[in-house]
Amino acid sequence: MSRTGLTEWAYPLAESLLAEPLPRRWKHSLGVAERARTIAAVLGSDSELLEAAAVLHDIGYAPDLAKTGFHPLDGARYLRDVAQADERVIRLVAHHSCAWMEAEARGLREELESEFPRETPELTDALCYCDMNTTPDGTTTGPVDRVNEIAGRYGPDSLIGTFIRRAEPEILASTARVLERLAATQRQPM
Repeated sequence: MSRTGLTEWAYPLAESLLAEPLPRRWKHSLGVAERARTIAAVLGSDSELLEAAAVLHDIGYAPDLAKTGFHPLDGARYLRDVAQADERVIRLVAHHSCAWMEAEARGLREELESEFPRETPELTDALCYCDMNTTPDGTTTGPVDRVNEIAGRYGPDSLIGTFIRRAEPEILASTARVLERLAATQRQPM
């Protein structure tokens, strides 16, 4: 699939997998894609790629796709094996929001990294920023509140609660890097 038209392809696919079985997850995914549009200036020609990955990032939660229970891996495998998606979209979905740390906690890090190389740091940061600045209902939030919400929802001693606290410094650093790039872009003369 060519990079042009990625969003036209991604939105209906994500909707078909999430809207009915997981309406709240679908709202979150739409909100993450909306955040991606707000930082398009930072990404230039990769802005559509980021938006497509943003709307697809949580498809691994879809009941028909959940195989390992680790949604980044399940979503990426579906995109690769069934949807035959753009390789860069697949890599972003596989590695979104510090997924390697959760993969490590689940004993899946080697599997994740051997199947799916990481995307560029700028895009990885951008998708983390979009995800961690969006509530489960798709509205804007800050990364500290988002981390607290996730830890509270799953419980502080759960695998997810422990992972998200461990990932918090990197989530905050990703957000800071994106905001710095956005500020620099806005300072440039037209």
